[in-house]
Amino acid sequence: MKNKETFNAELWDKMHYMFRDYNDRMVHVVLNYDYLIDISALKSTIICFIESIPVLHSSFVFNATNPYWEEKDYTIEDVLTVVDDPEDLEIATEKFIMQYLPPESNLQIKFGVFNKDGKSTLCIIENHMCMDGGDLKSFLFSFCEGYSKLVSEGKSPVSNVRKGSRSFEEVYTDLSPAEKRAAKSLYKNVSNKDKHGFAFTKDSDDDVSFIVKRKIDAERFNAIRLAGKSIDATINDVLVGAFLHSIYDVTDFDKSEEIVVSCAIDLRRYISNLSTLGYTNHTAYMPCSTPGRGRDIKESVEFAKVSARKNKDDKFMGLYGLPLLKFAYRIMPYVASENIIKIGYSNPLLSMSNIGPLDTEKLSLCGNPPYDGFMTGAVKYKPFALMSATSLNGELTLCICERGNDKDKAMLIRFFDAMEKHLDEFVELCK
Repeated sequence: MKNKETFNAELWDKMHYMFRDYNDRMVHVVLNYDYLIDISALKSTIICFIESIPVLHSSFVFNATNPYWEEKDYTIEDVLTVVDDPEDLEIATEKFIMQYLPPESNLQIKFGVFNKDGKSTLCIIENHMCMDGGDLKSFLFSFCEGYSKLVSEGKSPVSNVRKGSRSFEEVYTDLSPAEKRAAKSLYKNVSNKDKHGFAFTKDSDDDVSFIVKRKIDAERFNAIRLAGKSIDATINDVLVGAFLHSIYDVTDFDKSEEIVVSCAIDLRRYISNLSTLGYTNHTAYMPCSTPGRGRDIKESVEFAKVSARKNKDDKFMGLYGLPLLKFAYRIMPYVASENIIKIGYSNPLLSMSNIGPLDTEKLSLCGNPPYDGFMTGAVKYKPFALMSATSLNGELTLCICERGNDKDKAMLIRFFDAMEKHLDEFVELCK
């Protein structure tokens, strides 16, 4: 590989670099297979994919005027960790995915394989500066297909890798000229400035990164989905309602206080042909709120549904503020623009990302689908928190990654206990 090739950092690369004060920017994936992965084929597939996507083997170079990416050399040992027969599989995989990849490092993605009892667990960590959960899913679908083609047919594993533009302006491509003019004039700052959050302890040098997970089995998740459908609520509405209803259980907020949670929006909804795009970020957030705790969980879900509908009725949902960011980065040196943006930007204390279903067919390795797994967002720094949701084989997994202590972890466990309880109540109330 020719070293020292450079290319510009895009708008969302710069924004996620700014988020270093709020989270570690890592996206985490764990996929469990009843199948032993062919390590030789996996190494070849990894190298082919990383070579085809320059940002994944590049270092982010901070520059006061205009930061950029610089391609770097690496070895397969830098990218891939293989552990045979770990003493405790869950502890080993959690330790791996809780790693932090500095943007200045030579790689922005790492893979781990943990083999035990004739099965393989595949783990991935990736810098959110390079791509969001939506594109990481797309990347993994192509990766698994490429691995399978290499093993089964000896074909190149990178025939379906996307290599197009990473610019945020791709979201405007399919808009009409009038819509494009209107969208590029949406300078309004829609940051969530709500001051309600979890009752975390104060920051400490002893804090560590951890993950709290809660799995809801397929039967219960289907019942929750059908209960939501009975009142014309999406699963996202239900999860937001349960999130907002449950946080009162672990805080001292008055039940009449409004709480806002920022929900991730996939801006690819505005792009018809995704195959022409490079891997990047196309995610914004919309505020969902409750005017207070509902009399029961069903009313809280209704509040969340009404709040979400207000956003969805806006044909430019998620596009607000992008012109403002572009303007700031264009007219000022990077250091100055970042300082100005920080003044106007308010990072949400509470946020949720419904990453959605993980397609087991597309994640199959040589016809072997994952039997379990999840994807989750970054480790947040107190007082900020993010709940991620994914489903696989009909089971729902909720995750919160946080840097904190045992008291913080215990509180988040109680929060998930409350969510489970209220989701069960929701099913009963909708019968």
